[in-house]
Order: sequence, then C-alpha cells, then structure tokens
Amino acid sequence: MAGGCAALALCCTTVVLGFRAADADGPTPLPQTLAFLPWLLVPGAVALALAGAARWRTGMVWAAVILAATCWYARPYGPGDTGAHGPVLAELRVLTANVEFGGATDALIGAVRRESPDLVFVQECDPRCADAVAARIPEAAYPHRNVVRLEGSRGSALLSRYPLRTAEPVDATMAMPGSVASVAGKDIRLQLAHPLPPVPGGVGGWRDELGRIRDFAAGAKGGPVLLAGDFNASQDHAAFRAVLEAGALHDSSRVAGKSRTYSWPADRPTPLRTQIDHVLVSDDFSVRSARFLDLSGTDHRALLVELSLHDR
Repeated sequence: MAGGCAALALCCTTVVLGFRAADADGPTPLPQTLAFLPWLLVPGAVALALAGAARWRTGMVWAAVILAATCWYARPYGPGDTGAHGPVLAELRVLTANVEFGGATDALIGAVRRESPDLVFVQECDPRCADAVAARIPEAAYPHRNVVRLEGSRGSALLSRYPLRTAEPVDATMAMPGSVASVAGKDIRLQLAHPLPPVPGGVGGWRDELGRIRDFAAGAKGGPVLLAGDFNASQDHAAFRAVLEAGALHDSSRVAGKSRTYSWPADRPTPLRTQIDHVLVSDDFSVRSARFLDLSGTDHRALLVELSLHDR
C-alpha cells in the first residue's frame, strides 16, 4: 500500500518536472501545477517517507531525485544583476497593480498618493476605475496618461509624470496599451502586460497572448524597455521565460531578491501562492528595490520597484 502510494506520487511529480526540464508548459493541468512548482517538495517528501516505510529502495532514490530536481528548478531564474552601467540619468519608481474589475480602485489611489511612483501600470481598470483615477489623481501630478476604457477586466491605464507618445498596443482580449516615455532625453518603451489566464479550456489563448508579448519583447530589444503588469505566469512557465529571453529582459523582483515573494492570490488564506505580477526591464536599468503592496479589493498584490536609468 505504502509503496503504491509512493509510486503514484512519484509518477505525477515526474511528469510535471519532465515538462519543466523540457522547457514546455504542456496541456491542462500542467500550466496550473507549474505555477506552484516549489510545492512539489511536499509529494516528493511524502513519497520518500512512504518508500522508506515500504523498504522500496528504488522509490527512495527516485524520490531523492525528485526533491533535488525541484530544489534546482525552484532557484531564482536568470542573472541576479541587469549589468547596467554608465552614468545614472534618472531614478524611477514604477508601480503595477491589477485592481480586479476596479474593486481596488480606492486602495490604488491611496497607494499612488502614498508612494508617489513616476509610472503606474493598471490592469482591470473598468470605466468606474478610469473615472475615479481621472477625478482623484491630480492631472498636475500625472499629466500624461494612456487609458483604455473598457468594461470588466479588459480596461487598462498607464499614468506617467513624463511625456508620453502612444505606441502600438499588443493585441489581446484584455487591453495591453503601449507608450513611449521621454525621460532625461531617452525614449523608454512602456508596455502593459495582461494576457489571459491559463484556466482549463483556455490554455491556448494564454499561450497565444504570451507569445504576442514575447514578439513585442523581441521587437523592442536593444532599447530601453519597461514591460509591466499581470502576466498570469511565473518564472516556472516556459511561456514567461521565453519573454525574458526574447527581449533580453530582467525580472525586477528576481534582481531585488524577491523571486519567490507571492503576488497572487492575496485575498484568501491559502498556502498555494505564486508570483505572476512582474516589472521586466532592459539592461538600461539597474534595480534598487522591489516591494509588494497589499491592496484591499483585489486578489493581487501591487508591485513597486525602484529603478535607475543609465546612459549606456
């Protein structure tokens, strides 16, 4: 009995780790499981104990390999430094927040007033959210805005202290607007990210929209880029890692030592949490800090990062 239970647990975890090793996300339920990859340590440890109880040596070795592989893939992904160098042209504070159908609009406005970010990326900003932001965040503080007024989760907004030019958006179900910000004589390409989530039956759409974000990143490679938002993907998803690789981008949270700090879900007590909200930067930026903020009314935590823009 113990040996059979251990074998079942080991087979399941081996499949998930096999897709991770193959740099693929696979079909449902693999993308959903990969979001919580470090938790594979639990069935791995249980399987080790059961195999030991059954005196199944092969199972014990198998479980040890599973535990080692999980620890290996749970490490922070990517370099711990952006490699930015040269004189600092500007210091930037960037905030990204998913306000969940506008429900966290009041908390967002409070965070903007309290933290004074220079650039704000807002996802799921419905018309009521857009109206509140327009009325309660002074235009004098954020004179430059790119707001897409759509119902439900489809609306988005970009707020900036710096002059903005509208850029080509990424085509998606939920609005992903783009802009170019002029900062200290440099043009910085800003892109909001909000692909579909990988729900059962919707993995194809999730993969397609992350693919479009990857194509954007590849096309913008070589210049200053800030790509921020709710990616509905973590470092354990191949589709997210492809975005990083295509654009030679760095995850600010990883550089700041926060690669496993959760951002979702934030509205309920559960041990199963993951980081799907990111600020990705080109190597024109160094990362000074990253901090996750609790906002009432949403299932996401906001992310505030402090960056330095360098003259390469």
